[in-house]
Amino acid sequence: MTTLYHDPRSGNCYKAVLTAAHLGIALKTVDIDVTEGLTRRPEFLAKNPNGRVPLLELDDGRLLPESNAIIWYLAEGSSLIPADKFARAQMLQWMFFEQYSHEPYIAVARFWLAYAPKDVLEAKRSLVPEWHARGNAALAVMETHLGRNAWFAGESYSLADIALYGYTHCAEEGGFDLSRYPDVSAWLKRVAAQPHHIPLSESW
Repeated sequence: MTTLYHDPRSGNCYKAVLTAAHLGIALKTVDIDVTEGLTRRPEFLAKNPNGRVPLLELDDGRLLPESNAIIWYLAEGSSLIPADKFARAQMLQWMFFEQYSHEPYIAVARFWLAYAPKDVLEAKRSLVPEWHARGNAALAVMETHLGRNAWFAGESYSLADIALYGYTHCAEEGGFDLSRYPDVSAWLKRVAAQPHHIPLSESW
């Protein structure tokens, strides 16, 4: 069975679990606690020299890191990847946006404010205003798009929505006020209403 090495608190790992659930793909999951430094141990670095989760291991031993590469692999040939050429490129646009303009601030704020030891957080406290400013800028971009569109790519739910949902739906744990973004909040409800959706808590 295909194996997913993941920290079940991670939004990036959750994206892979959510994609598999939507498509009915069975995954064996192996929990890796990143706060304990488990991804930096030699046995894990032998699988992923970048020392990060999620990491997908196929039945034949091939290894695939990076959350958005993993969800593309799992979803190829499914309705989660638009058939239309432009919509498919638009999906990639938002997946790149998620990794460059969204996740580095919303996910990082969530990790440090909700999961990091308080004494360690103090060393990063001065960075919190920047994380919030840039994270809110990303949420504002999403709000503008969702004011005119139900989904992020084409006319239906896609990997772009899964990629952005991973950390947006739990952004309040990082100090973001989602009530400021009514169209984002409505979209979160649409994603949660999709068939076979599972909440983050059930991926643990």
